[in-house]
Amino acid sequence: MKAMTKGRDSKCTISTQSPPVDIVNGLRTALAEAISDFKAYDVPGVCSRIGLAAGSEQEAFASKHKYASKRLAHLPWMKVLDAARDLVSSVANFELSEAISKVAEADIDTISEITRRRIISLFDKRPLCTEIEEIDFLARLWPIDKMPSVYDGPSRTFEDDIRQHTIANPDWETKQLLEFAGALTCSQAQFFRFITLVTDPLVQTAETQAELVAKINGYLFHDSCKLMQVRIRSGCPFYEVRPLPKGAPGDENTSKVLAAFDPHDVHVRWQTIMDSRHNDPGRTITLARTLLEDVCKWIIVEAGETYEETADLPVLYKQLAKILKLAPDDHTESIFKQILGGCQSVVQGLGSLRNKLGDAHSLGPVRARPSPRHAELAANLSGAMATFLVPTWDVRKQESSAA
Repeated sequence: MKAMTKGRDSKCTISTQSPPVDIVNGLRTALAEAISDFKAYDVPGVCSRIGLAAGSEQEAFASKHKYASKRLAHLPWMKVLDAARDLVSSVANFELSEAISKVAEADIDTISEITRRRIISLFDKRPLCTEIEEIDFLARLWPIDKMPSVYDGPSRTFEDDIRQHTIANPDWETKQLLEFAGALTCSQAQFFRFITLVTDPLVQTAETQAELVAKINGYLFHDSCKLMQVRIRSGCPFYEVRPLPKGAPGDENTSKVLAAFDPHDVHVRWQTIMDSRHNDPGRTITLARTLLEDVCKWIIVEAGETYEETADLPVLYKQLAKILKLAPDDHTESIFKQILGGCQSVVQGLGSLRNKLGDAHSLGPVRARPSPRHAELAANLSGAMATFLVPTWDVRKQESSAA
């Protein structure tokens, strides 16, 4: 992604290129309506304070909205944006903050509507929360007590709708509720706040949180971002959406192969390796070996065989090599014998590297410490082997089907 939007109050960098007309018009409208929320006698002072042309109280008393709109109509969009930012810096206004965020996101690669729909569909047959009430959850994200009713007149609010259709007469599905709240049309910044909150340990049990994080990341991956753990508090992990780190050219191909193979366990393991290899070499080395163990076990089971629970990586790979016909003795060409013998050496080496430099055992005071270059080597070797084994298994399945 080119950039990621920050928090609602952050003045993130805006391109000087004009955003689409509908987004600029939305900003003008949101700012005019935000100004109209003030008392008529305060409107001239508010407009002057945020850099708009001065006027009389009499004009403001005639129509607050027209007063603001007149001063915004021909103002360059950057000036409108500056005025909007000035206003929200002192007065909370959800609609105006959303309009500002959409301007900020006009020049970046945002997550697709497809991804939003897939994430929302996770709640099609399940509640939003396991630890708090849904209405309390929504109130933390949207001003539901001020949002207009979906069906009824101005005397009712969206909060009234929620109470009517999810509590008194529960005929709204959770997915439908999120769509009514605006999850498909809100800014990316707001959608990311939704993802962050819905995976918060205050909202979900530990089991549900882990499940949601894995499934959401399976979708976010395709838009080059993921939920990453940012801190642990009271023994609970907290997550926020971050762009995927840029890695070596082969990383993207490995990610695609493993996401297609198993998005919730194997691919998540690979993502963790990419996240940790620069700042936690010991963990990366341990995970590199575990990734290959995962791949071996998954393919062995798919092939209809079993493995010993106590089997280590070399034993698992030896069993898998027979299934995939990767043993050097299975080939007559010397070059293939050499390459496949090298694969065995890689597997053996990763196992030894993990024992020597990984974080599974204490290094003690005198043993060598792993460095990022060791982690990079382990990650690249593990990724290359996994990317070789999975497509080989696909070929063997096709051969078996054709026989």
